[in-house]
Amino acid sequence: MKAVVCRSPGELVLEDRPAPGAPLAGWALVAVSHVGICGTDYHIFEGKHPFLAYPRIMGHEVSGTVVETGEDVDLAVGEPVIINPYLACGKCIACRHGKPNCCVRIEVLGVHRDGAMAEQILVPAQNLYPSNGLSLADAAAVEFLAIGAHAVRRARAEPGARTLVIGAGPIGLGAALFARIAGLDVSLLDMSTERLDFAKGELGFATLDGSQKAAAELVREATGGEGFDVVFDATGNTASVQSAFAHVAHGGTLVLVSVVKDDIVFSDPEFHKREMTLIGSRNALRVDFDHVAASIRNGAVPLAKLVTHRTTLAGTPDDLARWAHEKSGLIKAVIEVG
Repeated sequence: MKAVVCRSPGELVLEDRPAPGAPLAGWALVAVSHVGICGTDYHIFEGKHPFLAYPRIMGHEVSGTVVETGEDVDLAVGEPVIINPYLACGKCIACRHGKPNCCVRIEVLGVHRDGAMAEQILVPAQNLYPSNGLSLADAAAVEFLAIGAHAVRRARAEPGARTLVIGAGPIGLGAALFARIAGLDVSLLDMSTERLDFAKGELGFATLDGSQKAAAELVREATGGEGFDVVFDATGNTASVQSAFAHVAHGGTLVLVSVVKDDIVFSDPEFHKREMTLIGSRNALRVDFDHVAASIRNGAVPLAKLVTHRTTLAGTPDDLARWAHEKSGLIKAVIEVG
C-alpha cells in the first residue's frame, strides 16, 4: 500500500509499505478515506515532539470504510466509520473507571504507533464508530472537534456562563464552538488578528485582540474587572497558561486543553482566594465523538468554513511541509486518501 512516512524530522516521503494483513479477533481492517492534519503532525514533522520514534506514519484524525473483520467484531464489511485513535489497555485504573482517554498505557495512532496517512490501517473494533450517515469527509473532522467538546463537558459550566477561550487555532475554535452549543457566552483571545477576524467574521464570536493590548487589560474591559466564569487555554504556550489563572473570576474554572512540557507555576494566594477549580482535559470519550457527530449532522458546526485546505496522499509530503510554515488562511487541512 502507499503510505506517507516521516523518516526523520523534516523528511516526509510517499513510500510503498506492506499491507497490514488480516485482522485478528476483535480488530478490523479499514480502508482510509480522509485524514485531518493536526498540530501534532506538524510538530512531528518539525522534530518538536518529545516522545516519538522515527520513522513514523502520522495521522490520527481519520474516517474510513471497514474492509475485513476479525472474529467477534460486530461491524459489517463496507460500514463507514469514524476512528477513535486512542488505543487503551482496558485494564489500568483509568480504564477501569471509564476513562480510556487517559489510559496509563495509551497508544495514539500516528504518535505512539503508525497512523492513518496510508491506504489501510488495522484498528481495534471498539475504536470504530459507525458514521451513521455522516459523510466520510466530515467524519474525519470529528476527532479534533471532540477534543474541545470533551473540555467543555469537563468544565460542567452552567448555560450563560461568561467564557473565554484562549487560542483561536483548530482546538480552540472547537472548544469555542462546543461551548456555544452548550449555551455559554463565549469570547476568543488570540495574538493573531487574522485568526480573530476569522472567528468573528465567519463564526460570529466576540474577540479580544492580544496584539493590541495586554491580555489582562482586555479581560478587565470585557468583564468589568470580574474575570471570566470559565477559561479554556488551548494555546500550548507556557506563559499563556500561567497568565490564564488571573483571567478567572472568583469561584470560576480554568480548563487546560493544550499540553506544555514545562512546569506550570502560579500564585497559590491568588488561586485560593478565588476558590478556583483547575481542570485538565485529555483526548475525548465515545460520548464526545457522538456529540460532535450529531452536532455536525444538525448543522451546528460549520465544517465547510473550518476545512480550508485539502490535499491527496501523493501531495501530502510537499503540502504538509509547506503548511508547517505557511499558516496564513490555514485552519484545518484534510488529506483525501480513498
